[in-house]
Amino acid sequence: MPRHRAHIAMIGIPIVSHVLPSLEIIRELVTRGHRVTYANDPAVADLITAAGAEFVPCASLLPVADNNWPDEPIAVQNLFLDNAVQAYPQLCDVYDGDRADLYLYDIGAYAARALAETQERALLQLSPTFVAWKSYAQDIAGHLRGLPGADAYRARFAQWLRDCGASTTDVDSFSGRPDHALALIPRAMQPYADQVDTGTVTFVGPCFDTRKEAQRWVRPADAEKVLLISLGSAYTRQPEFYRRCLAAFGDLPGWHVVLQIGKHTDLKELGAVPPNVEVHSWVPQRAILEQADAFVTHAGMGGCGEGLLAAVPMIAVPQGVEQFMNADRLVELGVARRIDTQDATAENLRAALDDLVHDTEVACRSAQLRADTRAEGGTHRAADLIENMLDRVLPATDQGERLA
Repeated sequence: MPRHRAHIAMIGIPIVSHVLPSLEIIRELVTRGHRVTYANDPAVADLITAAGAEFVPCASLLPVADNNWPDEPIAVQNLFLDNAVQAYPQLCDVYDGDRADLYLYDIGAYAARALAETQERALLQLSPTFVAWKSYAQDIAGHLRGLPGADAYRARFAQWLRDCGASTTDVDSFSGRPDHALALIPRAMQPYADQVDTGTVTFVGPCFDTRKEAQRWVRPADAEKVLLISLGSAYTRQPEFYRRCLAAFGDLPGWHVVLQIGKHTDLKELGAVPPNVEVHSWVPQRAILEQADAFVTHAGMGGCGEGLLAAVPMIAVPQGVEQFMNADRLVELGVARRIDTQDATAENLRAALDDLVHDTEVACRSAQLRADTRAEGGTHRAADLIENMLDRVLPATDQGERLA
């Protein structure tokens, strides 16, 4: 079918684990000939421009540089609201004179929805984590409402929505239940998946780079088995945990270990590194997982999706927020063992690895979940659904240029 050449705007937040999941959708849309602008903090500009989008600077208040987040949930919510309040006029300055045909937005980018509603433009959420289910308000949000400061937060949020002129002024509906969303996660990782409204949410699975040359890693010729250890991008300041991993897996016969330590841990803090271990601040994680035999992960949603897509058994060591739920879900799915950080001794880590790789049921479950995850469609299906939405919101007589 012929398509419009549309102006698609993506509006996000500069948390890397929120940028990466949708980045390949952006690349695909650009490849298909659409003009894509992407508003975010300059800290992630290089990631965005590398995908082919036009970068739109929108300064953020979120503490991503030092990962110094508040401990209290209401304080975190207020921080995201503060970020939206200061982002909204920045977005208006750009997009009031250059309106998009369709706005895509991250779950934490509240200003994006306010902008689209005031402009009466089409809006689609790209969720990098699980979405709300039928009883979400009772199961999760109800607890937050009872915390100190919650009423003041909700009142301030509602007033901001009215001040913006947003059409949705109910805080729960605005922040928790989008009219249209793509969930960029395996449906298997969604809590209460049978309670999710499939009329508004479509699971497309992890959306990774479809170019074969995008990431490369060469498995050592003498490696009988490969283990990847990575705590993602936000929880990497863990030198004691890394030392325990070295004690557990260093010099383990037949195993080659790849350890990612992030930018906040100095290699010197690890002490002596065994010869079967390679240590890096960053690694091409998906390329390694495609050749790995096991994965020690913090159970962030991105890592979970990559692990399932590669059918790699996992040792989940959750560090914060939804990772504890994710870790439990991986265990329920039969593809992981959970070890909390305080229990992650060298002995427990090694025992879990031995248990995983010798459990034939884990291998069978991993293979089935890989097939299920791939069947969700990923990057190409997500781009198709976005173009289908454009076909509905852009009339055939629109001034946009048609694509063959």
